[in-house]
Amino acid sequence: MIPRRSFLTQLSAFGLGLAGVRRHPFIRQPRFDTDPFTLGVASGDPAPDGVVLWTRLAPDPLRGGGLDPENIEVRWEVAEDEGMRRIVEKGSSTATPDLGHSVHVEVQRLDPGRWYWYRFHAGGATSPVGRTRTAPSAGAPVDRLRFAFASCQHYEDGYYTAYRHMANEDLDLVVHLGDYIYERGGDRDRIRMHTYGEIISLENYRNRYALYRADPDLQAAHQAFPWILTWDDHEVDNNYAADVPEDEQRRDAFLLRRAAAYQAYYEHMPLRRSSMPRGPDMQLYRQIAFGNLARLFVLDTRQYRSDQPCGDGLKMACPEMYNPAATLLGADQESWLFSSLDSSNAQWNVLVQQVLMARLDSAAGPELELYMDNWNGYDVARQRVLDFLGTRKPSNPVVLTGDIHSHWVCDLKQDFNDAESATVGTEFAGTSISSEGDGRDAWRGAPTILAENPWVKYHIARRGYVSCEVTPDEWTAHYRIVPYVSQPDAPLETPARFVVENGRAGAERSG
Repeated sequence: MIPRRSFLTQLSAFGLGLAGVRRHPFIRQPRFDTDPFTLGVASGDPAPDGVVLWTRLAPDPLRGGGLDPENIEVRWEVAEDEGMRRIVEKGSSTATPDLGHSVHVEVQRLDPGRWYWYRFHAGGATSPVGRTRTAPSAGAPVDRLRFAFASCQHYEDGYYTAYRHMANEDLDLVVHLGDYIYERGGDRDRIRMHTYGEIISLENYRNRYALYRADPDLQAAHQAFPWILTWDDHEVDNNYAADVPEDEQRRDAFLLRRAAAYQAYYEHMPLRRSSMPRGPDMQLYRQIAFGNLARLFVLDTRQYRSDQPCGDGLKMACPEMYNPAATLLGADQESWLFSSLDSSNAQWNVLVQQVLMARLDSAAGPELELYMDNWNGYDVARQRVLDFLGTRKPSNPVVLTGDIHSHWVCDLKQDFNDAESATVGTEFAGTSISSEGDGRDAWRGAPTILAENPWVKYHIARRGYVSCEVTPDEWTAHYRIVPYVSQPDAPLETPARFVVENGRAGAERSG
């Protein structure tokens, strides 16, 4: 146990703490030598009456932002038209050095279920115009929701061409499932090189986010739609579990690193004040509703999980994976999820989460070879979720998954030891935007995996994203890929479409 006073002292020495408590000079009309809006604009977490608007002032983005430690006034406007002539809301916010001169505006008093445009001003500079959309009124009938989900965008592994295609789709929002950045050091042999070595400090995390945020294709997708985001591991450290790092490191040192990583994540995402971190803790799980059609339960499978019971990586099943105390969600989040699903009146109930839930056995025969960093390593915790879906029967459960760097469609069985057991939900797993480079058509060991896991309906190991259209009658998932990311300007392809019918768990291929 780390004494609180000692830990807060270490946070202060690390450049962290409770954001916004320090005093700085206030500058109303700053003078910028270069554009301060280099990282673009974004919006997120739509509600019926408003949305979060985001930007970060960073005239020198890869070197700490390039601003003095001063509070800077940033004005914002929301309009009903792209030309910003019919302004409906406006105000000002303060970009503080404590939050890397980022701005999170929680706009209210907007109309439900409609598009708006927004921009920021600071000094004599004006940001690009972004587009966003409010959610429908609570419980209102909704006949369609279109969104895309994505994850895993390792900058060094390739170009973000998939985001350019996504920005051109007719979508209401984007869901991001984690690995927004990668924490590893730069490699000169990669397609695009990270700056610095492996990141540890707040300044390093800020600069890494700035490198990613400066990508024009990523900026275009943020500028076009509101986003709903959660994290996975690489926003902090590969395969970390709560306060346990990947490599040997003292707990207090790792929590300082986690505090830096969580703060930088908040600084660069369109999140509400309720998610502002306090040291190494950050409230990220939440729910977002779209009328009576869909309710999204955004989960956090990193901050509260127990250490991987069998270690991480691909391993043969071990007795520890059946430990009833092992958890991915933690007791409080699991209880919140179950009670929230129980009270949901949405037609579609969507678990927005990070790691594969379906069992994926890589070994031929009766033995199990499983990747232990996902739900496979936490068998009892997974069974609690599957049993809940099977017994409490929330309407049309769909699980969205990232992490695995390949596309998958899986039926979720109440008992994965019995392929004939009831299907209690559908899992759509999306590939990476760029992680692992160009990819390939088939997963390693695909014949064995398909034979051992009959609930798997589809897989392909190319890069891309999944675009979904949800109506009261059915959910259609369009599996998008680009044939390469090692060069820019790849075309977009849709090799498969899958449909889930209302009231019938499990997906069927439609194209």
